[in-house]
Amino acid sequence: MAPTPVPLFAERVRASFMRQNAMALIQATLPVIEHGRTEIHLPHWDGVEQQHGFVHGGVVGMIADTAGGYAAMTMVPDDASVLTVEYKMNLVAPADGETLIARGQVVRPGRTLIVTQAEVFAVKDGRETLCALMQQTIMVMHGKAER
Repeated sequence: MAPTPVPLFAERVRASFMRQNAMALIQATLPVIEHGRTEIHLPHWDGVEQQHGFVHGGVVGMIADTAGGYAAMTMVPDDASVLTVEYKMNLVAPADGETLIARGQVVRPGRTLIVTQAEVFAVKDGRETLCALMQQTIMVMHGKAER
């Protein structure tokens, strides 16, 4: 049975995302916030490219990590925050599209650890191509608010 959604979880996640300067730096947005699931969207622009013109793998990792982390945050109490303690990512195709979409979801909720996964898709001419898969472990920090 899935945990009951915390009231106002979407507002809390949105406010946290707005405090992430790194996401603003790369022009990422958070258009989807659901219980146990989020999406990060990233436009492809020259500031996030590597030498071949694809979105850099480090940037792909940033949005996958963030999507999974915020999916986890939708499931924790108001007095808790979350922190990534581990992730493993496979880059399965070049991040070549007009937009990238990272879809994070909770695989196993827990009181102390939450396991998430994220898929990152490159969208080109309206077609989505999977470019990365991530599995992540999130630590729930009870009684520790974000700054």
